[in-house]
Amino acid sequence: MLTVLGVVLLVTVLPDRVRLMASWGPMAVGAIVLTPMLGVWGSRGQHRWLQLERVLTLAFCVVGGVSVVLNLSEVIRTMLGGAGQTSGLKLLSSGCAVWANNVLVFALLHWQLDAGGPEARADGKPDFCDWQFPQVVAPEFVRPGWRPVFMDYLALGFTTATAFSPTDVLPLTARAKGLMMLESIISLVTIAVVASRAINVLGQ
Repeated sequence: MLTVLGVVLLVTVLPDRVRLMASWGPMAVGAIVLTPMLGVWGSRGQHRWLQLERVLTLAFCVVGGVSVVLNLSEVIRTMLGGAGQTSGLKLLSSGCAVWANNVLVFALLHWQLDAGGPEARADGKPDFCDWQFPQVVAPEFVRPGWRPVFMDYLALGFTTATAFSPTDVLPLTARAKGLMMLESIISLVTIAVVASRAINVLGQ
């Protein structure tokens, strides 16, 4: 829930010339996604709420991923077409917002996809894993019954966006590798093009 709120907030605070929809648009999308999450919490995990939560969360990740790419392209277009009209501070803040959204959206997507999703992992009936965590390889160093929680996937998303490569968590499937490649490309463009240009403008 905090991740969804974070994505909505970051999109809302983008400058008008970069934001792709009215400020109420992200809030409406966030409210739709948060509703089944509240239903899961209120009903103590009833199956129908869990199914609805999974579908809407995956849809939110797809929409969020597309939004990140479109916002990034809009930032670059503004940067190239409006030389002298956009301050370095606005470029830097927009780039940081796009980068942070990239991390949050992919962390949420990894959490929903890996081993059949959080429900399957919690029930002890996981599907084939998309990522191999070091705790699985060395179970003697963790508590019995360990399973990845959202913070593990948030760390995975963060390290992918900063190191541009796997660190301690290894991708096992083609879709996991593809998602990590896509996140790294978005992060690399954001840092190499937008952030560097913003710092250059601030330096001048």
